[in-house]
Amino acid sequence: MTGVPILMYHSVSDTPNDETRPLAVSPRRFAEQLGLLRDRGFTPMTLSDLVAGVHRTGKLPAKPVAITFDDGYADFHSEALPILDRFGYPATVFVTSGWIQDAGPDEAGRRLAPMLTWSQVREAVSCGIEIGGHSHSHPQLDQLPDAELRNELRTNRALLEDQIDRPVATMAYPYGYSSARVRREVRRAGYWTACAVANDAFEEGDEMLTIPRLTVTERTSMTKFARAVEGEGIPLLYLRERALTKGYALVRRARYGLRQVSTRAARGRVTAGE
Repeated sequence: MTGVPILMYHSVSDTPNDETRPLAVSPRRFAEQLGLLRDRGFTPMTLSDLVAGVHRTGKLPAKPVAITFDDGYADFHSEALPILDRFGYPATVFVTSGWIQDAGPDEAGRRLAPMLTWSQVREAVSCGIEIGGHSHSHPQLDQLPDAELRNELRTNRALLEDQIDRPVATMAYPYGYSSARVRREVRRAGYWTACAVANDAFEEGDEMLTIPRLTVTERTSMTKFARAVEGEGIPLLYLRERALTKGYALVRRARYGLRQVSTRAARGRVTAGE
């Protein structure tokens, strides 16, 4: 199997706000991109179907691709879903359960824009959209203490399964951040697969809890998009993004380690005081 492109979208809107604009794509550009996939013979699949084809059934179309969306913005329902429906394409949406517009007492975190309602999530499922987890409040998972980390993952999955009445087996890390500790908890929470960012194509030997994806925004030219989905020069196409991701990962690991040392020292002082 050659590398499979897994595309990562967020907001699909002509009028994104300041917080969603950096990762947004316009409906016109999104439709252009889907048209290119069609014209070049790609077959879109949900993430779970793609992974099952690689690791279980061994059955994949000649040119598979997965289309994914993070967060669960309301414009997925109003803008992206009609375009996907027009092309007859499935997708996977990773939903932050505490950001749902009508989350009620389960509301958590800070919404960046209007979000999907539970009824819209269920409608998307009825249209062939796969729903995955994206944590409950969209924190930086690798910076959380163990108990909070478990709660984020398990609350998210439980709420999603309760609302859509079907298993949720895949998730994506908020901000793309994970660690070995986070991945262990993801597995214990019942997820089979998890997506990072990485800006690379998915290969058969890749770790199932760090599946790479390709970032797509309004600034992704059609030339870059075409080369990326065809696997032409991906490391160079995303050189800047990959370097920033790796550098910041080192910073984050060091930050978490320092926090753990500080916590242990504080506990030691309390014990000594007793």
